[in-house]
Formats: sequence, C-alpha cells, structure tokens
Amino acid sequence: MAILIGLSAIADKIKLPYPILLVGVGLVIGFVPALPDLAMNPEIVFLIFLPPLLYDAAFKTSWHEFKTAIRPISTLAITLVFFTTITVAVVTHWLVPGFGWPLAFVLGAIVSPPDAVAATGIIKGLGLNKRVITILEGESLLNDASALIAYRYAVAAVTTGVFVFWKASLEFLWVAGGGVVAGIAIGYLFILAHKKIAHNPVVETSLTLLAPYIAYLLAERLHISGVLSVVCAGLMVTWRAPEIFSYQTRMRTRAVWDTVIFLLNGIVFILIGLQLPLIINNIKGYAFMQLLGYGLLISLATIVVRIVWVFAGVYNQKLFSFKKKKNIENAAPAETPGEIPWKNVLIVAWTGTRGVVSLATALALPLTLNNGQAFPYRNVILFLAFVVIFITLVVQGLTLPLLIKILGVEKKMTFHKEDKELELHMAHQVVDFIEKDFPVPLEPKMTNQLKKRYDVLIDKLSKEISHIDQLKRPVQNKLATPMGQLLLAQLEITKFQRELLIKFHKEGSFSDDAIKHAERELDVEEMRLNGLIDKNEK
Repeated sequence: MAILIGLSAIADKIKLPYPILLVGVGLVIGFVPALPDLAMNPEIVFLIFLPPLLYDAAFKTSWHEFKTAIRPISTLAITLVFFTTITVAVVTHWLVPGFGWPLAFVLGAIVSPPDAVAATGIIKGLGLNKRVITILEGESLLNDASALIAYRYAVAAVTTGVFVFWKASLEFLWVAGGGVVAGIAIGYLFILAHKKIAHNPVVETSLTLLAPYIAYLLAERLHISGVLSVVCAGLMVTWRAPEIFSYQTRMRTRAVWDTVIFLLNGIVFILIGLQLPLIINNIKGYAFMQLLGYGLLISLATIVVRIVWVFAGVYNQKLFSFKKKKNIENAAPAETPGEIPWKNVLIVAWTGTRGVVSLATALALPLTLNNGQAFPYRNVILFLAFVVIFITLVVQGLTLPLLIKILGVEKKMTFHKEDKELELHMAHQVVDFIEKDFPVPLEPKMTNQLKKRYDVLIDKLSKEISHIDQLKRPVQNKLATPMGQLLLAQLEITKFQRELLIKFHKEGSFSDDAIKHAERELDVEEMRLNGLIDKNEK
C-alpha cells in the first residue's frame, strides 16, 4: 500500500498507464533479495479481488449502450475467446516440446481473455469513441466467464484424461445461463433491499459492498458462473440506480468505491509483478531464453489472432448488412449506428491486454492429477502465461496512445452537445410544469420571476447548441466567457468562505457542529462549481 500510494502521486506526471507502472514496480521489487517473497493465492484473487472489480466495472456500464453493442460484445467475449484458446493451443502444441493437446488447451484458455481491470486502466483518458469504450468494457466484463469455463474443461481433461465434447457444450449452457439468471435474481433482490432502506447512505453503501460477494459466492455454490452472476447483478442495480439511490447515497458510494477500487487495482497489479521471481525459481528442465522465446511467439499469436478476428468479423457484418439493405427500398447510404470507422476497429483489435484473471487461473492449476502424480509442466505454463500477460500489457498498453495519435482519432465532443440538449429539454419541461401543474400557489409576479429564470437558461442553451453545431472541430474554452468568469468568481468566494471557517475554528467563535455543517454545505457547493467548470472548459 505504501508503494501504491507513493506511485499514485507520480503516475500522472510520467504519463505511463497505471497498470503497466504497477506491474513494472512489482517486478523490480520481486527481484530485491532483502524483501520477502509474496506468493499470490488464486483463491484470494477469485474471491476477494475479482467480484468487486467486476461489479464496479458493470456498475459504471450503461445498460442501454451495453444492449446496443451486445452483438460485437458477445462476438468478442464468447467466440473470440474460444477461437483464441484453439489458436494458442495449436501454436503451443506445435512449438513447445512435451505439450500434449490437453495441456496446450489449458494454456490457451488461461491467456484467451483480455482483462477488464487492465483495459479500463489503459483506455482511461485517451478520448476514445464512446461506442469503442462500450465494446471494450463490455467484452472484458463477459469474456472471463467464457475463458474460465474453457479452462475448467481443459484442466479436467488433463487431470482425468477424459473429455466429452457434447457434455461440455451442455454444461457450458448451464453454467453460463445459470450465472445470468442468478445475477438477475440477486440484482433484483438488492434493488428491493435498497428501496426498503431509503435515505440511509451508510447502510446502502454497505449493501453495495456486499452485493458482488453474495452474487459470486451463491453462483459458485450452485456450480454456475460467478463472474456472469456478478456482472448481471451489477448491470441490474445500475439500471435502477437513478430510482433507488438518494443523492446522499450516490455521493457516499462514489467516494467509497473509488477508494476501494483504487486499492484493489493497485495491489493486484503489484502482486502480478511480484510473481515472476517465484515462477522462474521453480522452472526446471528448460533454458530461460528458450522458454522466453516460446512465450514471445505465443504472445504474438494471441495479438495477431485478435486483429484478424476483429477485422474479419467487421467485414462479415458489413457484407451481411449490405445484403439486408439491398432489399430495402430508398435505403439511405448513411452510416448506421452499428458501424465503426476502420480506425476504431483497429483500436478494438489492438486493445487485448491480459491481466489478473489470466494469472489467477494459471496459479489455480492443481498441483497433482487424480492419480497423485504431479501436474505436468505446471511451472512452464505459469511462466508462459506470465510472458503473455507482460507482453500484451506492456507492448499493447504503451503503444495504444501512440497508435491513437498516429491514426489521428480525436475525442468525440457529441457528449457535450448531448449535455446541453438534456439541460435544454429539462428547462422546457420545467417552464411547462410551472405554467400548468405547479403544486405551490404563487403570486403572478413570483411565477413570472421563476419562468424568466428558465427562459434565460433556454435562450443561453439554444445559442450554445447552435454554436456547437457550427463548429467543425471543438475548441478549448479557457473560461473566457462571462459564464466561465462567473463560475471562477463563485469558486473564489467558496474558498474565501472556507478560510473564514478555518479562522472561526481556530478562534472557537462557533461550535464545531455548526462549523462542520457549514463545511459540508461548502463541500457540496465546491463540487457543483468544479463540475460546471469542467463542463465549461469542454
């Protein structure tokens, strides 16, 4: 934690993606002789780390956007995972001496899923297209379940020597479908609980911390997908969050979860880096450089197969869409919502970083077979998996910002216009509400004052939307507008008021309760002003 907190202070200054920085530092720490070895227990990862990380990612995902992009998401999260598993198995079987097909499939299942935590950490702040972010985050939410199911059958084939394809297919449907149903049911129960415990932010925040563990543990006890259960529960709760959470609960849960996820993310990536020295020490019978070469070639296979699959999938989708459009008279040639420019397709294809789930599944390999013999090539599989994680995380993670710059992909500003349109629509509705359905009896003068306030806002927003439409490219607003200057002035006033409170506190002029109440009011006001300033700058 000390290392994590220290690195967080310099992460933004050195412009290095957070996961890569933490893994690198963990790697360096692992080779320091004076420090103890910290072996990562896979059960800790699956139980303590994975549920809240997945739940948080699901909670931040828009259900409507997720539903709109479900076709590319499911293609990447299910079919690409299995295709990557098969490709890596073929390459490993052909490349590494002594690796039979079951062992090769074990490694393929381990390295097949891109990591939700790593992907989110790397694409954050790069200004990617909103649909691209939805696809990448949605894929990383669901692909763990596909990979873990494939991993389970591959390990069973190694330990028992038996694999029946049709049984595995039926069990896949039960495990995946059961996980979805369990997640929906648990999410619904937590929605009911939040409705019953209204206006109690502390208890509601505690419930949000409990939800991912209940969803995961219950599903695993029923031998269905705990990963899908957590994701579906998170999507259910976030879909109803505007109805069931008060503003106090939203503010508190946001603060608590930001801190929890910061700590979990940081610690798990440092732990990834710490594992390499232990893995290397346990390898016997292979030269280090030979194994490293195998790992690099397998990493290349995982990267190339994703690129080929993504572009082939988009090409097939366009062919299918073209055939459908031929039957539609007067079909407009305009771009459909499902289409993505080739530059964004390349970004999706390149963002395939592996991470904590791959390492945890590798570490979870059993030590022995059913007959009591040692699990064959276990340490070799661990090393090869680590190489794939490190190469995809570092190479793809470091080159992604450069790729975006070379492609000239610019941040879409449509969300800024959408913000203004939402405010404008609400302002029109408020005026209509004041005129027709206002429940508080007011004098005509006061009614006109209220309406005038929103009429001014409507006029201002209409002009701003018109101005955004006229711009071909968004320009940075340096808060030179009257509105920007007013916001800065109000922020300065809150700072002055805060200094007054500090002075009163030191002098003892007022009670601590009164000062703390005023302090909380200023906190809310300052948060509101900073949010408005951020929007104004955009």
